[in-house]
Amino acid sequence: MNKHLTFLSALALTAGLSLQAQNVNQMVIQANKIGAEIQPTMYGHFFEDINYGADGGLYAELIKNRSFEFPQSFMGWDIFGNVTLQNDGPFERNPHYVRLADPGHAHKRTGIENEGFFGIGLKANEKYRFTVWARGENQTIRVELINNASMGETQVITSQNLTINSKDWKKYEVILTPTQTEAKAHLRIFLDSPGTVDLEHVSLFPVDTWKGRENGLRKDLVQALADTKPGVFRFPGGCIVEGTDLATRYNWKNSVGPVENRPLNENRWHYTFPHRFFPDYFQTYGMGFYELFLLSEDMGAEPLPVLNCGLACQYQNDDPKAHVQVCDLDSYIQDALDLIEFANGGTDTKWGKLRADMGHPAPFNMKFIGIGNEQWGPEYPERLKLFVEALRKAHPEIKIIGSSGPNSEGKDFDYLWPEMKKLKVDLVDEHFYRPEDWFLKSGNRYDNYDRKGPKVFAGEYACHGKGKKWNHFHASLLEAAFLTGVERNADVVHMATYAPLLAHVEGWQWRPDLIWFDNLRSVRTCSWYVQSLYGHNTGTNVVPLTMDKKPVSGQEGQNGLFASAVWDENTQTYIVKVANVSEKAQPISLEFKGLKKSVTLGDGKCITLHTENPDAENTLDNPNLITPKESSISIEGNTLNTEIGAMTFAVYKFKKESK
Repeated sequence: MNKHLTFLSALALTAGLSLQAQNVNQMVIQANKIGAEIQPTMYGHFFEDINYGADGGLYAELIKNRSFEFPQSFMGWDIFGNVTLQNDGPFERNPHYVRLADPGHAHKRTGIENEGFFGIGLKANEKYRFTVWARGENQTIRVELINNASMGETQVITSQNLTINSKDWKKYEVILTPTQTEAKAHLRIFLDSPGTVDLEHVSLFPVDTWKGRENGLRKDLVQALADTKPGVFRFPGGCIVEGTDLATRYNWKNSVGPVENRPLNENRWHYTFPHRFFPDYFQTYGMGFYELFLLSEDMGAEPLPVLNCGLACQYQNDDPKAHVQVCDLDSYIQDALDLIEFANGGTDTKWGKLRADMGHPAPFNMKFIGIGNEQWGPEYPERLKLFVEALRKAHPEIKIIGSSGPNSEGKDFDYLWPEMKKLKVDLVDEHFYRPEDWFLKSGNRYDNYDRKGPKVFAGEYACHGKGKKWNHFHASLLEAAFLTGVERNADVVHMATYAPLLAHVEGWQWRPDLIWFDNLRSVRTCSWYVQSLYGHNTGTNVVPLTMDKKPVSGQEGQNGLFASAVWDENTQTYIVKVANVSEKAQPISLEFKGLKKSVTLGDGKCITLHTENPDAENTLDNPNLITPKESSISIEGNTLNTEIGAMTFAVYKFKKESK
């Protein structure tokens, strides 16, 4: 027996010396210390209509300026022949329509042609639903999808005639099936009879939208959102909540009800950046609050609407008169109360009945509301105070989210956090678009936050590479590293959402972005894969993980390593996330301490995200250049000895088993 013990001691000593010789990074996971609960809302999405994220993007409508309500009424349209604009149409808040009349000669034509959003994307043999509100007695229009490039023998891809047979306004529909794929088609409508016809709300959608809904969403983009398993979905912004001025703020009440009668709103991003100027960028509200609540429900994410607090964008408005005075906030506060009724109220209430009339009698069960976006200065808390008082009195069950301003630190941030504590908001929305060095230094950002104060919503974050404002791998690796600190502090941080979410490759104002797309394709960036790896491996509780009794947060002497560990009660799995931001492979040891003798860890899996070129990115032409790779791993004696490659994010998973 003594000889056996001597042999084991010598073996252990040899192993220890071997580990030291290799400078193994020894991480200890206290497997028996199940810590803070991780909120189901921890990882999610933030949506804003920037970069053509709604009209021309997630909202599947293919026609630009479908109701002729743009300030330049024919923007997006070419007109020919005898076309006139009228303004006494059937929809009060969208009064304009066009009248097509006899061109005056048998060989001339009257009609209109729409360019779509950077063209109209069509897929061969897919069905497209054309609808129009029209009036005319025994009139015919010819509806065509055309090849705008005029290649080949004919411009026409497919066409159908539509008979208009009512002197009163009526909705008409026809299904078009193109025989070829075309990224930049146009829609053309000819008057094909002698007489007059009026057209309003000219619309074209793919039949195959998300869940097949009319007035639906683009299927591939929604799938990309849902595939990360988001726990929270914040909408509708962002700076559009504020508006360039209060007249153009996002007004949720304009975004519900019949889609034909939702008024146009100016998008504050169309002229924000002169070097990325898009004067034809407006909001139809076609994808309004009802559709956004429905999308949240589809994804299994908690809806988190954000409302204006009476302040226009402070970057663009220095004059105090540009904002609502504190004494005049009643209607804004009522908007918040009415929104809760719209989301959660019974069908016997005004706004709950509207929700039911739109197709959703059951409540959406909204739990959170944000008041204000990136406001700062004393003008924000003095307005927020009135919202908090009214909401607490009427709806104490709703959690209120305030803001720490546009920066991750500094004067405004330091002023607003104490103010948010005084107001006793439930969460504080922090924003940080920061360079690489900030993310490298911020792995322990939340370690010393006040555990008794409001919780944190990291509502907008992204790593902006110095001189590299695109979605290259290195930026996403640093985001993965930073999120280990978010996860470790799940008792403080309850939500985190990357921003912005979507961007059209021809229409962006801001980058980097999580998902890029054109009229036919979309690509999931490296940052998307980081979000997905966290979303699919959230766990239910934090488990302590240390190296030399310290959190692994990229500190000096930790060899560029960041790490966190969680326990998932549902699958009985330990999940360890490690980011190696150094340029060298690092030997690591993961020791699971405190497990009962009757328990063991079975063989597990390792998922890695890595590329040899840190500047590489996924693109529309090469969407799968950088994707996670999964492999099986074995663990011996509840300790994994392995190596994590240079510039690599890894997720290690082990299921707990009984011996």
